[in-house]
Amino acid sequence: MVFTEVLESKTGVLGMTNDSITLSDKTIGRLSLYRRVLERTPKNNKPIGHIFSHELAALAGFSAVLVRRDLMTIGFSGNPKKGYDAAELLDCIGKFLDAPGGTNVALIGVGNLGRALLAYFTYRRPMLSIVAAFDANPEFTNRVIQGCRCYSPDDMERVVQEKNIRMGIIAVPSVGAQDAADRLMRLGVTGFLNFAPVALRVPSSVYVNQIDMTMELEKVAFYARQTKE
Repeated sequence: MVFTEVLESKTGVLGMTNDSITLSDKTIGRLSLYRRVLERTPKNNKPIGHIFSHELAALAGFSAVLVRRDLMTIGFSGNPKKGYDAAELLDCIGKFLDAPGGTNVALIGVGNLGRALLAYFTYRRPMLSIVAAFDANPEFTNRVIQGCRCYSPDDMERVVQEKNIRMGIIAVPSVGAQDAADRLMRLGVTGFLNFAPVALRVPSSVYVNQIDMTMELEKVAFYARQTKE
């Protein structure tokens, strides 16, 4: 529930195009989830060889009809008797979701949230790498945290260009979020995952996924209360 709702909290581009196929924002989110499910779910303690749409649907929390429609959208089909070849499906999804050579990401803010993000994402997705972190606190600059070097904001222009960074994660208080985004956009960054409790002002060519954890917690609390009552 939270995963699908978070995907709807966005601004900017509404879909992504891969050659002649345009994928909606929600489809992109589901494809990402299918990939994660396939990577993490063994079958009888063995890697998945084949999987049927109803099995993938049950694991991902969607209907089998929706799974089949999503996979048809990216031109992937299965065998009626065996289902989908899991390895081939993972490869196909990767071709649509991953940039050739991968995407380099900058993390802005190495406080409690920033360090938690580094601990979670480092080495988890090779094609999506946090290659640099920035924080104004001298306690963190010139340190390597979870395998990622932290720099002073004064080094941002040089580092972003050297490492060909195209995505930013904003994990600073609201007062500094827009300035950080503006600096990164001037350096060519076109996508943001924003944890700051403020909406970023960006042009239509820049994609922002807004993660408002307070809002998500309040929604869960509301529905939990309704269930109890």
